[in-house]
Amino acid sequence: MNDSPPRVRRTRRTPVLMAGAVAALLVGLAACGSSGDTAGSGSSASGKAAEGGFPAKVATKFGEITVDKAPQRIVALGWGDAETVLALGGQPVGASDWLAFGGEGVGPWAEGKYDKSPQLIGTLEPEYEKIAALRPDLILDTKSSGDRTRYDTLSKIAPTVGVPEGGDQYKLSWEKQTEMVAAAMGVPEKGEKLIAGTEAKFAAAVKAHPEFKGSTITLGSRTSEGYGAYVSGTGRVDFVERLGFENNPAIEAKAGKGFSVSVSKENLDLLDADLTVMAPIGIPATDISDDPLYQAVPSVKAGHSLVFDDKRISTAFATDSVLSTGYALEKVVPLFAEKMK
Repeated sequence: MNDSPPRVRRTRRTPVLMAGAVAALLVGLAACGSSGDTAGSGSSASGKAAEGGFPAKVATKFGEITVDKAPQRIVALGWGDAETVLALGGQPVGASDWLAFGGEGVGPWAEGKYDKSPQLIGTLEPEYEKIAALRPDLILDTKSSGDRTRYDTLSKIAPTVGVPEGGDQYKLSWEKQTEMVAAAMGVPEKGEKLIAGTEAKFAAAVKAHPEFKGSTITLGSRTSEGYGAYVSGTGRVDFVERLGFENNPAIEAKAGKGFSVSVSKENLDLLDADLTVMAPIGIPATDISDDPLYQAVPSVKAGHSLVFDDKRISTAFATDSVLSTGYALEKVVPLFAEKMK
């Protein structure tokens, strides 16, 4: 899947070996680097960090993380973390490209915000040596798997703000992500302003579309492996719940610890709701819309279904950062309203 985190795959390199390689690299960097070396540091990563008080403290699943001073070299690894830093006026020196945007690793809603392109870092298995070589003074991994080994390895490189309590398996809202990143950067007031502005956009959408309130919705996807649907606690579902929708109760009844549930072809009627919204992942949109079994779902037969065929829209909906959410509200809400008629 290119817009849903696959299951974490373990490589043959053990955490001990990776940690040893990272430690060795850090020693080498300390020997050859100087404290005054700021070349390519993206000094604006701190933005107006002086506005905030340091040391800054951020509560996470792994305990309270302390950032002693305004970060100058941020590596943003979590889903949407880089976009959040950019929204707050920062400049990550390294970032992960979860949705394979290419280029600078961000969607069109964040284009032009980088002064200098970041070093792109792997997603599920971060390239720890590459991260260490960037000499970060802050690592962000707020929307992530919540894996302890991943966190422990990263924290040996630099102070790492991982997932919050209950945020495992990418279950983190754009709101909480913005709050955590802003706190780590020392700009909590700027974070509050961004959150308030986005909440105002949601409020306007809710007022304009009272028909959404109490309506059921299914948010699903299809990959080469089959169909699935997202559960509460994930960004996509949080987005529609803020608009007044209720996530499909039949899907919620199957929810486990993950962010989605599988739906077999024999049970595609589980996708039925007042509105059914589907996204293709790594396949053409027509593989969904032209599927006779999908066409037989009651909501689809009634014309109350939407299949995203514009990657910019589907990825905005999937990214769920404070930047992409505004874009999604502008583009997705009218599509929902049209299909609810």
